[in-house]
Amino acid sequence: MKGLSRLLLAPALAAVLLLPCSPTNAARRGGVSPYDGTWSVAIYTLRGDCGSVRVAAQIVGGRVYSKDQSYQANGAVGANGVIRVSVASGRLSASGSGRLSQNSGAGRWRSSRGECSGTWSAARRAGYY
Repeated sequence: MKGLSRLLLAPALAAVLLLPCSPTNAARRGGVSPYDGTWSVAIYTLRGDCGSVRVAAQIVGGRVYSKDQSYQANGAVGANGVIRVSVASGRLSASGSGRLSQNSGAGRWRSSRGECSGTWSAARRAGYY
C-alpha cells in the first residue's frame, strides 16, 4: 500500500496544474492573465518518499490546469503572480503555493497529511498552447 500511495502522490502533485474545465471555458470566465500560456513544471520531493516528476501545464485566464482529467484540483494565479493550488486523487491530497514571474516560477508544496513536502519550479514554454 505504501508503494501504491507513493506512486499515486507524485502524479497527484503533478496535477497541481489541473482544473476540471476546458481552456475555452476558463478563458471566457477569467479573461486574460499575464501568466497565461504553457509551462513546464518540475516537482521535487525533499522530505518523505513521494517521488519527483515533471509535467506540462497551461494557464488560461489566470486558472491553471492539465489535460489529464484523472485528478481533481483548484488553483489560480493572482495579478501579482502569487499562485495557490490544491489537488486530490482518491485519499491523497496536497497543496502548493509560490510565485510566477514573466517566464519562470517557484514555490513549495506539502501533502495534506504532512508525510511529504518539497519544492516546485516552472518555466514558460514558447507558444500559447
